[in-house]
Amino acid sequence: MRVTALTENTTEIGLRTEHGLSLYIETDDKKILFDSGQTELFAENAGHLGIDLSSVDMMILSHGHYDHGGGLKKFIEINKKAPIYMSRYAFEPHYNGTEKYIGLDSSLENSERIIFTDEITKISDKLTLYSCNDREKMTDLGSFGLNMLENGRLVPDDFRHEQYLLIKENGKRILISGCSHKGINNIESWFIPDVLIGGFHFSKLECGEKLISLAKQLDSEPTQYYTCHCTGVEQYNFMRNYIKKLDYISTGKTIEI
Repeated sequence: MRVTALTENTTEIGLRTEHGLSLYIETDDKKILFDSGQTELFAENAGHLGIDLSSVDMMILSHGHYDHGGGLKKFIEINKKAPIYMSRYAFEPHYNGTEKYIGLDSSLENSERIIFTDEITKISDKLTLYSCNDREKMTDLGSFGLNMLENGRLVPDDFRHEQYLLIKENGKRILISGCSHKGINNIESWFIPDVLIGGFHFSKLECGEKLISLAKQLDSEPTQYYTCHCTGVEQYNFMRNYIKKLDYISTGKTIEI
């Protein structure tokens, strides 16, 4: 299995970057686009990397924020067949603070390509989507100022629109997350996968005792972590002192599992 970052906040090989995330996943029998970044950049970088997005079998949207679903329209133009799996809450209005809209393009909501998901959606014997809205949290870091519109007013986002992809292949359990808004430590405890790939949403946390505690909790599990995007480069470098199995997947980088 191979995972390539088509777009992420950083790069080591000279490709253009943006605040966003898009991963191209190749399993034994499927090609998956997980998120589409903030703009059409994911498609531009796919071209540079020799990846044919028209042959992708399915797209999965991790949650309803613009930096993960901003390229959705472009993907629909490029690929004429792949179903797009997203939470039934993904098109709800989302805001950073009270004024900045960070949701999806609502004109795409009625696309016949979209399959809306619930708590658990089994795609195949190897691929399952989980929302985990009914799971108990051991850690709650709040919404970091991210809001949703509910009954005409803005309230802290509960991230019910977020979902995670669990892949079972060659005896391993690989979990793919977008931003882990429900708490990476919670997500880790819910699944304890062999490999976890995704953003940790720690970029707004100070590199101090709280982050040390969260990092040590993650390190106590046997999981190999590949992080990116909303984790924060400073926070990533800090956590490397406390998590033995921690690496970073930047734009253009491929990891093999």
